[in-house]
Amino acid sequence: MPATRALPTEEAVELIQLTRILAAKELAPRVAEAEADEAFPRDVFRTLGRSGLLGLPFAEEHGGADQPYEVYLQVLEEIAAVWSSVAVGVSVHALSCFPLSRFGTPEQQAEWLPDMLGGELLGAYCLSEPHAGSDPAAMRTRAVRDGDHYVLDGAKAWTTHGGHADFYTVMARTSEDRTRGVSCFLVPAGTPGLSADPPERKMGLTGSATATMRLDGVRVPVERRIGQEGEGLKIALASLDCGRLGISAVATGLAQGALDHAVRYARERETFGKPIIEHQGLAFVLADMGAAVESSRAIALAAARLKDQGLPFTREAAIAKLVSTDNAMKVTTDAVQVLGGYGYTRDFPVERYMREAKVMQIFEGTNQIQRMIISRALDRSEGGLLTVLGKE
Repeated sequence: MPATRALPTEEAVELIQLTRILAAKELAPRVAEAEADEAFPRDVFRTLGRSGLLGLPFAEEHGGADQPYEVYLQVLEEIAAVWSSVAVGVSVHALSCFPLSRFGTPEQQAEWLPDMLGGELLGAYCLSEPHAGSDPAAMRTRAVRDGDHYVLDGAKAWTTHGGHADFYTVMARTSEDRTRGVSCFLVPAGTPGLSADPPERKMGLTGSATATMRLDGVRVPVERRIGQEGEGLKIALASLDCGRLGISAVATGLAQGALDHAVRYARERETFGKPIIEHQGLAFVLADMGAAVESSRAIALAAARLKDQGLPFTREAAIAKLVSTDNAMKVTTDAVQVLGGYGYTRDFPVERYMREAKVMQIFEGTNQIQRMIISRALDRSEGGLLTVLGKE
């Protein structure tokens, strides 16, 4: 029961069709075993990259597909409906490429972006630290200038693709100024002094590798600094706005997958002489699940359209992340309930969906942080939409 989509171009329609084919042929047959074995599917990202799906929202001149976020998010949804670990990986890869694509010099972009977007290289984003998750300005990882290099020392926690990535976008402190003392660096895997701890043992998304990255005297050439020294926090926050849209789409796709399984089961399972979907009590649960999925999709795409038009979307990205991830938690929990005892077993995927949904409420900024962002934006707002659009 694939989602009904209103896409802006014929090219976008073809992208969704391609994604559905790849998801059915390349992802679906592998997901259960890979998640059970906690095996990171590195080759899947090469397949997606060679199909053009790792660089969708980036400029064609740098190897991307120049697709609007409205389309990119729907591709993410389609992947997440089948394999959330992979969809999270695609979102994180885009997050790790964003600083270079937005703040890099033309020379840096021409040199590095084509390989980053072409599918052979996989990225990771290093912002959080063991003591500084929701407060990135409190980071302690340092980058000290030494001639034509910076020397980086510290630790970055919760790094998706940690130990598997080919490059790491790293935020590090270059001065004591809380908001203007952080800088951004592009660090290749294999750089001496860069290492990964053993992967975290997680409740869900077990096919996605998450590890703490250690930086011990890592020397990075000055030309690998992205943006000006001290711009790192601004870069990080701009990146997170985009990343939150990505996670909103992943959560929506996850919820769609859970809904699809629940509806399929409810049509086939019979009690009291008829399919359980025909019992009002259960039918209403499924109706609420469907409404939640559609609401999540609409909110995320509304925020994406603001971004595509060059309008502010920080508040809307926070709303999308908050609503879609809370909805995903509710929808996946209800999917387990629809399947009853079977939903609690690993013979069906809905228990995995429920475990995977939980972290959506935590990463890319907890949902408590999203509420702070939204409330502060409301406190600052004056005049509403017309002011945003520059009208009186």
